[in-house]
Amino acid sequence: MKKKNLFKLLLGLAGLFLALFLVAILSHSKIFTGPLLIAFFVLLAFGVRGNPISKGFSYTIMIFAAVTISMFYPGFFIKWGHFELKATIVPLLQIIMFGMGSQMSFRDFAGVVKMPKGVLVGLVCQFTIMPIIGFIIATTFGFPPEVAAGIILVGSSPSGLASNVMSFIARANLALSVTLTAVATMLAPLITPSLMKLLAGQFVPIDFWGMMLSIINIVILPIVGGLMFNAMAYGKENLKSRMLQGVVYLLIIAGKNLILLQTTDLAAGAAFIQFGKDALWFLLLPIVAALLFKKVAGGNKVALDKLMAFLSMAGIGVIIVVITAAGRDSLMEIGFLLILACLLHNSAGYFLGYWICKLARMDEKSCRTIALEVGMQNGGLASGIALQMGRVATIGLAPAVFGPMMNITGSSLATWWRRKSENQTPVPESS
Repeated sequence: MKKKNLFKLLLGLAGLFLALFLVAILSHSKIFTGPLLIAFFVLLAFGVRGNPISKGFSYTIMIFAAVTISMFYPGFFIKWGHFELKATIVPLLQIIMFGMGSQMSFRDFAGVVKMPKGVLVGLVCQFTIMPIIGFIIATTFGFPPEVAAGIILVGSSPSGLASNVMSFIARANLALSVTLTAVATMLAPLITPSLMKLLAGQFVPIDFWGMMLSIINIVILPIVGGLMFNAMAYGKENLKSRMLQGVVYLLIIAGKNLILLQTTDLAAGAAFIQFGKDALWFLLLPIVAALLFKKVAGGNKVALDKLMAFLSMAGIGVIIVVITAAGRDSLMEIGFLLILACLLHNSAGYFLGYWICKLARMDEKSCRTIALEVGMQNGGLASGIALQMGRVATIGLAPAVFGPMMNITGSSLATWWRRKSENQTPVPESS
């Protein structure tokens, strides 16, 4: 059977299972609704891969299949024996952030100097539009306090790798996108807790220093490890430059532990031991891994990037499923309203980000880039913070809903912009 016919068959079967699901709903046969809806999403996810335009939605549809499983059978994703699956969230996020860092280099931050206006406008939009819109939505919809705080948390988070992918698809300013993601992520330990304290403090107690340390542990240190890996595995800098980078990263690790010592009851000896652990995990091990990678795999960057992309997608899927299972009861009560709120939040980010840049007289590519950077947030980081706050089943709900939704809207917007660019590209005259 030809691949084209196979994809058509899968789509036809998906339509059949959707029809059976609707029949089961109308006939109140609840025992069949779960398996039928799961089968619909799985078949649809593979079926859309036959079309170049819809292929990009395959992963997001598969996430919907996984979320459906966790909604109907939450027990499988809450605890395995004595092990609570929510404990996997932070390690998975650290792996994802390490992957992000391994695809970056110190040079990516040079974009601040090369594109100062774009970076400044992008950062201002990033950390004003989404937090304020999130606060307005959270108070307008009348959500329970912890769910409302989760919406504000999404808005107060920086952008993630997904925005870089969408900028590439949209033929936007990819260099600006990567720079904005990098700089916003590095500023997150200071700005995100400040915004949460200001806007979400009325809903839930906010531990500023605790949240800052959580973000550093979840995001900054793994990215530092990834940057060190990149410098040792692919970097074209000389040994002196690499050593300088190592010293800078070591100072970042030392700064984190100094904050830990000053803001907690941890003894000096325990803080020193923690510093040693951080230096081992996020500096020495990446160096050893990079050297082994060069020796064993010959520095095959393409293969490693594919592996890290797969681990990132799988990790995000697991995080969303675990949070959905933990917050299933709350989602059953407010699911539709929360979906609507996240859609408004996401769409407002695109719209305001784009038109504010237009008012600032920026070029079309930069406007598209900043719109995507503003509208697409790092839901994984927000989920990790919710877990560290001990409220993953409530504060973590908005990030779990926002993540898949922004991939659908972002893919659609990026594809539309790409087609618009292709249509506007002049056809060269034949001689």
